Amino acid sequence: MVVYLDHAATTPLRPEAREAWLAASMLVGNPSSVHAAGQAARRLLEESRERLAEALECDPIEVVFTSGGTESVNLALKGLFWARAAADASRRGIVAPQGEHHATLDALEWLESHEGAQLRWPGLDALGRLDLDAWEAALGDGTDVALASMLVANNEVGTLQPVSQAVLRAARVGVPLHLDAVGAFGHVPLSFRGLREAQRDSGAVRGAGDGLVAMSVAAHKLGGPAGIGALVVAREATPAALLHGGEQQRGLRSGTQNVPGAAAFAAAAALAVGELEAEAARLRALRDGLVARVRAAVPGAVCNGDPAQRLPGNAHISFPGAQGDSLLLLLDLAGVAVSTGSACQAGIPNPSHVLLAMGRDADAARSVLRVSLGRETTQADVDAFVAAIPGAYERARRAGMSRREV
Repeated sequence: MVVYLDHAATTPLRPEAREAWLAASMLVGNPSSVHAAGQAARRLLEESRERLAEALECDPIEVVFTSGGTESVNLALKGLFWARAAADASRRGIVAPQGEHHATLDALEWLESHEGAQLRWPGLDALGRLDLDAWEAALGDGTDVALASMLVANNEVGTLQPVSQAVLRAARVGVPLHLDAVGAFGHVPLSFRGLREAQRDSGAVRGAGDGLVAMSVAAHKLGGPAGIGALVVAREATPAALLHGGEQQRGLRSGTQNVPGAAAFAAAAALAVGELEAEAARLRALRDGLVARVRAAVPGAVCNGDPAQRLPGNAHISFPGAQGDSLLLLLDLAGVAVSTGSACQAGIPNPSHVLLAMGRDADAARSVLRVSLGRETTQADVDAFVAAIPGAYERARRAGMSRREV
């Protein structure tokens, strides 16, 4: 039996979400059809949208269902850039912190190479937190910036970002802001409406489409199915669409809508948000115990990221002298599933771009494991990891670090 400690990659489907999906899948109507079967599907779709909006603390009309987090991020970044650049060709700047998820990094690099975007990358501090002074400097007076984007919580090291302050600084200079909340939603408190009300009450917002206007989420990170996500888009925001052919969802995302996926997402989100406080406390206790025992078993092991302001189930640990990919494979052979903090392309381990942005050297950035706990994680799972890590570390350390440059 596999001990699964990679919940940040995807977490098991909740029984309630599975039941919601199965029940919805029995409906035969297309929600865009006007006959009774279609309208029954439409009712369930809109009830699911309302339920998800309640969990996100936004208006139902602001929820645009997508195929997942990556599409949501791409719709936000490309749509906002195209809309702002079309209105004012001088606005080609995009601001995003170093260490963002590759859905953001790759989309922005595409916009740079294909659309002439001018990218600005404010740095992270040693704990993986956005440098707010660098953020403000990159935004400048906002006159040449099309949009800004940032993670709510770093997907590798788990550090919670200073979102409230970053939102206000973007709003003050008239820059639309997108938040990537894919890894945070359902795990830490999050309110789209609350953040927007705070920026409005501060008097920071210049225009209707400035400041926080979009937020990406996905179902499979909190117990829903893969293949369904959402982009929260403020009522007054008008990003350009990626997909055309039907004008569904305010014209922002055309195509037949995924009613079973929406129902399952809404069910999982409502449960995750409802139990968030108690579950976060449970996971923090398990995680802190895991980190303490690993550091006792492996002298020199370091937990990366903010020690307190972090995702409750995240433990991102460096193991000096051992390559993370080697550790991952050895643990997998022992029946423990974790992930590394680095991408691996063509069999060549790349250092974690997040740790590099935090000022670590390449060897340190290759020596990491991300252990992520979830709703089904037990003390026995933690015990199994702690029991397996000393042997895996010793074998990986003897194998040494790859010196190949990538």
